[in-house]
Amino acid sequence: MGGRAPFVDVEGAVRILRAGGLVGLPTETVYGLAADATQPAAVRRIFETKGRPPTHPLIVHVPSAEALSRWSAWSSPSARRLADALWPGPLTLVLPRAAAVLDEVTGGLPSVAVRVPAHPLARAVLEGLGAGIAAPSANRFGAVSPTTAEHVQDELGDRIDGILDGGPCDVGIESTIVDVTGDVPRVLRPGGVSVESLQDVLGAPVLVAGEDDGPRAPGRLASHYAPRARVSVVDERDVAERVRAWTSAHPDSTTVVLAPRALPEGVRGGRWVEVPEDPRAWAQTLYADLRALDAAGVERAFIVLPVESSGLGMAIRDRLLRAAGPR
Repeated sequence: MGGRAPFVDVEGAVRILRAGGLVGLPTETVYGLAADATQPAAVRRIFETKGRPPTHPLIVHVPSAEALSRWSAWSSPSARRLADALWPGPLTLVLPRAAAVLDEVTGGLPSVAVRVPAHPLARAVLEGLGAGIAAPSANRFGAVSPTTAEHVQDELGDRIDGILDGGPCDVGIESTIVDVTGDVPRVLRPGGVSVESLQDVLGAPVLVAGEDDGPRAPGRLASHYAPRARVSVVDERDVAERVRAWTSAHPDSTTVVLAPRALPEGVRGGRWVEVPEDPRAWAQTLYADLRALDAAGVERAFIVLPVESSGLGMAIRDRLLRAAGPR
């Protein structure tokens, strides 16, 4: 893209937000496209900049649990216990909205999604602004989330007013979204806090919602987190045959395999890229790996799903399945 947004410090970010501007903001999960959540025009500009449908709710970032009263009230003992144990951190709670919360933030829903980020620069901006910040991921709607300031610059540099560089994101994958408006907490989106951790805090099971279960929430479309390259997710036992079949039929295609181990003997025509076997390590590089496919002009990518379907493995599998979803 053509333009370059200026890199700013915390004070500069606060000034831009107060003036109704947009800032690429680091969090421990991914970089957010931040606006003052109390300014309707600024929030609407988020949707215009991302190309995001206005019915999709946004997550409001607040400096502490004590700041929640502007946005909601504690709806259940479960909500309070989760916040006490896991905030600041990569956990978003869906709560009944307060009357003053903008429809632009909630997508018109009776609930609001709120979290307290752990990144020190995000927290400093929140303290300086003295208001909540609406901040979906700082990328085009449906595309791969950014985990460095340069990712934000490359994608939205000509559309936003500043970028606060906080280095690579520590978690590298979005927050876990939990609906706590009902009797039993429901995970709407797996993320940086595992289902097992939620259950440990509550001492009871939590539900994992299906695609059409629960309120609208970020990151639940069938196709999301998607690079331009066509992605197929495969089991390790099938990857050799899938690559052989594809490269035989498309010998001129640029093909890459992302897998935790080397390709089996006899697999030709595909370039193998090793990814970490540890889910926590792969979560930190996952989006950079997907962005690298497009930077290299890759047309087709075969990605081996993590063996683990629990913990962060669940979140990685979710992101990869959506990256491979129908466009």
